[in-house]
Amino acid sequence: MVQRIEHKKVIGIVDYGMGNLRSVYNAFISLGADTKIIQSAAEMDNVTHLVIPGVGAFAKAMENIRAKELEGPIKEFAKTGMPVLGICLGMQLMATEGFEIEHSTGLDLIKGSVKKLDALDIRIPHVGWNSIQLTQDYYLFEGIKKEVDFYFVHSFYFDAAHNENILASCSYMNFPAIVHDKNIVGIQFHPEKSQKNGLKILENFANN
Repeated sequence: MVQRIEHKKVIGIVDYGMGNLRSVYNAFISLGADTKIIQSAAEMDNVTHLVIPGVGAFAKAMENIRAKELEGPIKEFAKTGMPVLGICLGMQLMATEGFEIEHSTGLDLIKGSVKKLDALDIRIPHVGWNSIQLTQDYYLFEGIKKEVDFYFVHSFYFDAAHNENILASCSYMNFPAIVHDKNIVGIQFHPEKSQKNGLKILENFANN
């Protein structure tokens, strides 16, 4: 049974003009979470959890974040120790740098580089359901089996600089499916499209 989110928790979802904002918002609302869309630094007041969603190109996303003057506020929020979650492109933006179309710097919340998936015998982009293998225990997976399927849509991956930052890998090409550093966590798949297991991850995040 899905638990209700504590009402003192406020989930802020960063809107930088790209991707799956509404579906992520609706997923948290379905869990009973107090959820708000963040378009400026001022709107981060009273937020206890920050979510960076996204679908699209790394360089354009960072351009939008900087145009909206959100880069500094996101980094400052991350320093508070409050939970931060990146989803798909949002996870990749947490990296130090990205190489999609052109080289560009990221939020540098977790050390690593975003690179193109490269394989001769596997379809790219990677689209569909795949299992992940946990390498460490982590609160996001409370109540979830260790090998379950989640829904992926991406052509690039997060190449973590340090193995200790990798929480899970994907069986498809053995790329990092989840990375973290202290209060910051990024997931390559889409929990909002991954049915009950995905909702459980969002629930665990919101209740942390």
